[in-house]
Amino acid sequence: MVAVGVHVSIAGSIDLAVDRAKAIGCDTFQIFSRNPRGWAFKDLEDEKMKEFRRKLAEGGIAVPVDHMPYLPNLASPHGENYKKSVDTLKAELGRSGQLGIPYLVTHLGHFHDEGVEGGYAGVIGAVNDAFAAVKNDVMLLLETTSGEKNTVGGTFEDIRHILDGIGDARRVGVCFDTCHTFVAGYELRTPEGIGETMDHFDDVIGLSRLKVVHLNDAKGEFGSHLDRHEHIGMGFIGEEGIRNILHHPVFARLPLICETPVDERRDDLGNIRKVRELAGSEGTSAAGNERRETGRVNPAGFRSARERRKASGAARGHRPGSG
Repeated sequence: MVAVGVHVSIAGSIDLAVDRAKAIGCDTFQIFSRNPRGWAFKDLEDEKMKEFRRKLAEGGIAVPVDHMPYLPNLASPHGENYKKSVDTLKAELGRSGQLGIPYLVTHLGHFHDEGVEGGYAGVIGAVNDAFAAVKNDVMLLLETTSGEKNTVGGTFEDIRHILDGIGDARRVGVCFDTCHTFVAGYELRTPEGIGETMDHFDDVIGLSRLKVVHLNDAKGEFGSHLDRHEHIGMGFIGEEGIRNILHHPVFARLPLICETPVDERRDDLGNIRKVRELAGSEGTSAAGNERRETGRVNPAGFRSARERRKASGAARGHRPGSG
């Protein structure tokens, strides 16, 4: 059985997020610990923080996840906004620790005149600075992105480059967003495509780094770089694609967070039910007879897992902790 949940509101009191998650049958859930659309925030109140932890301790929730607010941009290392971004990262690491949340997910951001190398340097500097300032057990998860113009994180190589620059490797991992990764140009609709994508991920980053999945369908086509989430099974990944993802052993063992719309077509509970339905039904066999045409070229331009493994062999030998 998969562990699936959604992003829930903290409106009223942060501990109510746990109640909301349990009310719709979440096994896991994600929150913003404060207003995600502003820089200002209030410190967590002791009683509400303790109540949040108490409700988690009652059981029923496997892994809670915190998400960084929208405004920080770690990939543009200049000016007042960068300082605010780093300060926000420090604050969220601390707040996650206070709440007993093991994972904090962050977007990597957009670079500007500094170029992609400057973008890498900005993220690496921000993370190292934050880890030096905040000493706790919270793991920061770098989220895969859609690969839109001037973003960092649209390829697995991007993320590996950043991981290599972070001093404390134990405190950083990866959040795999299925919508972002698919529209960035990594095939996720067929068993073969998923297998090649995850082989490439393992070669470049390492599967042990993967801790959480944002399970979202995509409003954009394969390789479109359109960062817009769709209901499970209603987008370009589709029901069969999501089913195949859920039946891949890597994804089946990880916490799955849906960041899907809530509208007249379906609500959060409907998406949770759809995930469980698809996880309980048989995926397409790798030897299946009939499949639609799918993209096979990832953003690095390799057409097979073998080519990717050969090209990333150097990276395999320099993983942190590999000796």
